[in-house]
Amino acid sequence: MAENILLINHYAGSPTHGMEFRPFYFSREWQREGHEVHVFAASFSHLRSHNPAGVTWVRKEVLDGVHYHWFRTPTYRGNGLGRILNMGVFLLWLIAGLPVFIWKYRFSVVIASSTYPLDMVPAWILARLHKAKLVFEVHDLWPLSPLELGRYSRLHPFILLMQWGENFAYSHCDTCVSLLPKAMNHMLEHGLQRRKFLYIPNGIDLAEWESLQEELGTEQVEAIEDLRARVGFLLGYVGSHGLANALDTLVEAIAACQTQSFGVVMIGSGPAKPGLMQKAADLGLGDRIIFLPPIPKRQVPQALARMDALYIGWQRTPLYRFGISPNKLFDYMMAGKPILHAIEAGNDPVVEAACGISVAPESTSALIEGLEFILHLSPEARASMGDKGREYVREKHQISHLAGKMIHQITSPRP
Repeated sequence: MAENILLINHYAGSPTHGMEFRPFYFSREWQREGHEVHVFAASFSHLRSHNPAGVTWVRKEVLDGVHYHWFRTPTYRGNGLGRILNMGVFLLWLIAGLPVFIWKYRFSVVIASSTYPLDMVPAWILARLHKAKLVFEVHDLWPLSPLELGRYSRLHPFILLMQWGENFAYSHCDTCVSLLPKAMNHMLEHGLQRRKFLYIPNGIDLAEWESLQEELGTEQVEAIEDLRARVGFLLGYVGSHGLANALDTLVEAIAACQTQSFGVVMIGSGPAKPGLMQKAADLGLGDRIIFLPPIPKRQVPQALARMDALYIGWQRTPLYRFGISPNKLFDYMMAGKPILHAIEAGNDPVVEAACGISVAPESTSALIEGLEFILHLSPEARASMGDKGREYVREKHQISHLAGKMIHQITSPRP
């Protein structure tokens, strides 16, 4: 039976706008299966590379069959009051628009998926009035994330509000979809019933990946090949340059590594990039590290193909005990390159796939050991790891399979 699905995701993006991508790819898959999908999103998100233009109040746009509704919200920088105001305005839009949504649409599935849990309140009202299935999709655990990463007090008014929202969401949803494989016990402690838990990780549209063949710009290709000519072996990083990515440890490890026959290509942008560039210069690494600007998603496969191995790192934080599901890692696996993974988490896809080596995060010595391991692999061993990564994605992380499983589980009658 065809469903009329509402997906509320404050930060929803698309290949045109940038992160985050999951709302678009899952919605497009549901649309292809014959369902109608509407996405409610804020006009401004710090995650997107391009925010939608011309949004005065609400702007509607159809992206590959998916109906997007952009709600005007103020811009902000960082994680301070500006971001909180942005959240508040988006929630006010949702609440103020309830009479219109109730009259104009007849949703059979309502999904609240905005990282923070407060969008479950208008979602719950809509679901009750439309007699729709109510789904709470969890990307990050709030308020645990700001508590452990931002070091807020548990008695902070913002944290108390978010804790109420989390408890409300778990106790009122029909299904809780978690991107984090080890989060169920935490959710049970805050009101979720065990039968409502559903683990659906991130994934990749394989057909799209294989069709993305746009080459990098001439200047970027020349810079990469010039570095290769000087060092021979290239370790690549493509993505955000933020504190959470722990790239400063990588720069320090490169400087301390005794093996000199490799270089690093870092593609992307982010608040930590200027400091990383300065650190590399101070350590005399100008001839071994190159920093390139961010690239469109359609160029990512060709950029990764030019590397010999790929790096992804994380901060050391107990928050990752609930698990990880980064899209970037699945892009890396599809590139068929061995992966150097600096992580301490409840799960580790690199270990599960046997497609590289994992080391302790934020440890220069551990990262050097990992670098030495990758550098001394034979070409055959590197190719074998790359093949295992691709096979792992094909078996466990195809968007078509994940989206189909999710909508089937959501709409199936429960005992």
